[in-house]
Amino acid sequence: MTRRSAAAGVAALGLFALGALSGCGIRATTVPVDVGAAPSRVSCKTPEGTAAGTSGVQGIRATVELVCGGQLVGVERVVPMPEKKPSRDALVLVGQALLEALQREPSAQEQEAGFTTEVPAGLTAGAPRPGDPPGTVRLSRKPEDLAPVALSQLVCTLSESEAVSAGPGPVALGGPDADPPRTWECTDAVRSRPESVPTLGDVVRPTANPAASPSPSPSPSRS
Repeated sequence: MTRRSAAAGVAALGLFALGALSGCGIRATTVPVDVGAAPSRVSCKTPEGTAAGTSGVQGIRATVELVCGGQLVGVERVVPMPEKKPSRDALVLVGQALLEALQREPSAQEQEAGFTTEVPAGLTAGAPRPGDPPGTVRLSRKPEDLAPVALSQLVCTLSESEAVSAGPGPVALGGPDADPPRTWECTDAVRSRPESVPTLGDVVRPTANPAASPSPSPSPSRS
C-alpha cells in the first residue's frame, strides 16, 4: 500500500467517525462551547431595619424562618395576632399567628434578595388533645403530609417562639386526628438542608392521668 492510499484511508475513517457522532446527536467541534455565565447567587440579606414592612402593626416580635439559597434564614417580623376568641388559648393564638406569617409571601425586597416560603395556605393551628404534652400544636393536616421544606420552616419557627417552646429542644406537632403527636428538632442540618428533615418525627405517647392515691386504711379501734 502506498503512502497516498494510506492517507486516504485515514481521512475516510475520520469522516466516518464524524458522521457517526452527528448521527448520535453529538455535534463535533474543535472550539470551546460557551454555555453562558454561572448563575448569580442570591444575597439572602434582609432589608435594613428589623421587621421590615410592618410599621404600625400591633403584634408579637418573632423570627420567621424563610427559604433562601436552599437554606433556612431567620427574618424578624412583627407578627399580627389573630382575632382573639374565648375558646382559643395563647398557644393556639401564637401558633396560628406564626403559621400565617410563614404563609404570607415575602415582601418585594425580600423576594429580590432570594427569600421564598413553602408553607401552604389554609394550614391552621389548633388546641392540643387531652394527654398531649405541654406545648403541642395540633395542625389541620398531619405534619408528615407536609412538604419537607415547609415542615422544616414550621419546626424551626416554632422552636424560636418562647410561647411554644420553653427553650432549645424538640417541637411537638400533631394532626387533626387522634394519632399521638410527634417531635422534630431544628438542628443545624435541618437549617442547611431543610429538604432532608425526617418526614416522621419521634412519637410522643399520650400522658396518662395520674392515678388517685389509695386512701389510708382506718386504724383499728382500741377497746
